[in-house]
Amino acid sequence: MMKKILLAYDGSEPASKAFELALDLAVKYGAALYVLAVARPPEFAEEVDALAILENSRRHYHDVLRPLKAKTEVAGVEAHFEVAAGHPAEQIIYHAERHGVDHIVMGHRGRTFFEGWLLGSVARQVMSHAACAVTIVR
Repeated sequence: MMKKILLAYDGSEPASKAFELALDLAVKYGAALYVLAVARPPEFAEEVDALAILENSRRHYHDVLRPLKAKTEVAGVEAHFEVAAGHPAEQIIYHAERHGVDHIVMGHRGRTFFEGWLLGSVARQVMSHAACAVTIVR
């Protein structure tokens, strides 16, 4: 039985599909839905104003999450929205553990094979390290 679902959301098309699935599961099981967007800091923080970039990212994600809030209200789902800063896979796993999540739902951005092999996929990292079920939506 699912009581808490975490949706990792970045505003992409796969993330939008993942939202629809997560919302459907939350309605079906009467589960709470935790929606997480992760603002990633720049790689070379000493060369740029990292705090300004993170603040702009946070504002962007708050705007991106606004329509999702309306949809969860219409569906009657208990929903919690958060924007975190850091590495996406680490933040997703951290928030899943922090909230005692039963199921993580997330989109797959579809990098090329080489990019996924070289850089590692967030979805693959979450699947490897999460202590709960993970559904990847394409």
